Amino acid sequence: MKRYPPISSKVPAFLHGADYNPDQWLQYPGVFEEDIRLMKKAKCNVMSVGIFAWTALEPEEGVYRFEWLDRVLDTFAEHGIYAFLATPSGARPAWMSQRYPEVLRVGANRVRNLHGRRHNHCFTSPAYRRHVTRMNTQLAQRYAHHPAVIGWHVSNEYGGGCHCPYCQEAFRSWLKAKYGTLERLNEAWWTAFWSHTYTDWSQLESPAPHGEQETHGLNLDWRRFVTDQTVDFCRHEIAPLRAVRSDLPVTTNFMLAYEGLNYRKFSDLLDVISWDSYPAWHEADDDSDVAAWISLNHDYFRSLKDGRPFMLMESTPSNTNWQPISKLKRPGMHLLSSLQAVAHGSDTVQYFQWRKSRGSSEKFHGAVVDHAGHEHTRVFQDVAQVGEALEKLKDVIGTSVQPEAAIIFDWENRWAVKNAQGPRNQAIKYEETIRAHYRPFWEAGVPMDVIDSESDFSKYKLVVAPMLYMVRPGVGERLERFVENGGTLVATYWSGIVDENDLCFLGGFPGPLRKVLGIWSEEIDSLYDRDSNRVIPKEGGVLPLGSEYRAAELCDLIHLEGAEALAHYGGDFYAGRPALTVNRYGQGKAYYIASRNDASFHADFYSALIREMGIRRTIGTELPPGVTAQLRTDGTTDYVFLMNFSGKEQTVALDGKSYTDVLTGEALPPQVKLGVHGIVIAARPSE
Repeated sequence: MKRYPPISSKVPAFLHGADYNPDQWLQYPGVFEEDIRLMKKAKCNVMSVGIFAWTALEPEEGVYRFEWLDRVLDTFAEHGIYAFLATPSGARPAWMSQRYPEVLRVGANRVRNLHGRRHNHCFTSPAYRRHVTRMNTQLAQRYAHHPAVIGWHVSNEYGGGCHCPYCQEAFRSWLKAKYGTLERLNEAWWTAFWSHTYTDWSQLESPAPHGEQETHGLNLDWRRFVTDQTVDFCRHEIAPLRAVRSDLPVTTNFMLAYEGLNYRKFSDLLDVISWDSYPAWHEADDDSDVAAWISLNHDYFRSLKDGRPFMLMESTPSNTNWQPISKLKRPGMHLLSSLQAVAHGSDTVQYFQWRKSRGSSEKFHGAVVDHAGHEHTRVFQDVAQVGEALEKLKDVIGTSVQPEAAIIFDWENRWAVKNAQGPRNQAIKYEETIRAHYRPFWEAGVPMDVIDSESDFSKYKLVVAPMLYMVRPGVGERLERFVENGGTLVATYWSGIVDENDLCFLGGFPGPLRKVLGIWSEEIDSLYDRDSNRVIPKEGGVLPLGSEYRAAELCDLIHLEGAEALAHYGGDFYAGRPALTVNRYGQGKAYYIASRNDASFHADFYSALIREMGIRRTIGTELPPGVTAQLRTDGTTDYVFLMNFSGKEQTVALDGKSYTDVLTGEALPPQVKLGVHGIVIAARPSE
């Protein structure tokens, strides 16, 4: 077991704080002093400062105003408050857009944007890169050794692409480096289709609504390029910071399951992963579906750095202002949702925002300090409660999550499967499928990593690979070795269809997975929404399953090539054909789920698999519906987080071990009561 060092050696405790924008309040005497008092009262010890503050720092080109930031950081240091100092590149000042219009993005329609909004800048623009380097150098030289600064918060929520001439040339250079020759590019993109063969590099352009959109290889490579160009810009931003001081940790805040960028490409560049979590709580009486999705995201971001603790950089202490319905958090939900992040490996709880803006687009977004400006609010008391809880959890800092199971949620596969124009263009439901296969582990209290297909499989007992449509080079071979060496693989319909260029495998699906799965997929039936089929388990099969399940939307028609059928279809012209198989391969097993089945199938199948494989659960008893359990450990002490998202009171039976409530210090009884939105954090000796 491994305990990681704290994010900053200066703060051997949980970081608790918010995005803070003192530059918005420079003309309001007394606000800053009151903020310091309130930060201490809320038990906040860190703020992210300077996000979007470019104009306050450089009101004119080459004219810098650092006095206000000097005062903020000096006062922080006096009061034991620390800062992640942000680079302000998320939004450029108006003078820059006016003087250097090339910094503004060009849309896919080839029209340049006007000044405004966030992230409206070109990552390729030489002028923008030059200004960012100059600003970041100034910040590093002035503040890298400031006693309050414990890390860099680079930009904010990177996202989007630009289609300007600079980016078109960069894309062509990227393609030349990847393919070398037009012959190889044309083969990879299958451009002979519709006579779209390229005969000169200058003919290549990014996808456009009034141009090329049907060449899937082009679409896929453009997404890869946008990620690589954003990573390169991030590297460019970080360079002047590290040149002055290399030991300060660097992060940038990611977004929930954001499709536009493959975040794994950033993992080696950043010292710590952080992300912004804004669930739509209370859409239903039972919050467990939302909670499981947020847990999956926590697990994904933790997995980006191979299990190192991550940062919850932004969350709202109350509501948002941009969701369709900006509902308040009900009593107890702020503590529960904040500690949910901790349960999955976060060593911070931070908010957007500290003080509500007075005007503009986020003036009604939730904040620790409301427009009333004092601590006598329900939300402020909820935040202070989290601060008190985090102080009592100091021994959890740096502990790790040690999953024995992983699910593959692969971004390049995600791009390809959604662009495939395949059997179901009306809602292929890749993300929903990932959620459906993750949910049974969440319900059983089984910790899980969320990885991509290029991750290391060898450390897991079980790897679940839903809809692995794209199998990149080497992935099939590594999954074979994983199973051959004793691992268990679960794959599904619509897997092993294309290679890394989105070219279909010849010789039969599931391509490189065919041998390890022991099946051949001849056809896949796409069902209308009114249609369904039945999946009927074989009596006396290797896994105890129910009597019948409902299949909908996608049904794979397969032949056995060494695998054993565990269930068959009950209807349509393919009644009696295999619907669930297992193939014994080497020392391991590979299962194939041929159809999109209902939740009861996933619950029964994965519960049986967890039992058969002896996969470690957080506690050894059944959890009530809507209750989950997550584990962090240092190998000596286990910290068990029991969390109730069911919307009603629940009772959890413990497993006979000795548990102590970390927040109260009291021994826990055999039956633990969880109130509505309740959480109990229990410590026990590790086995």
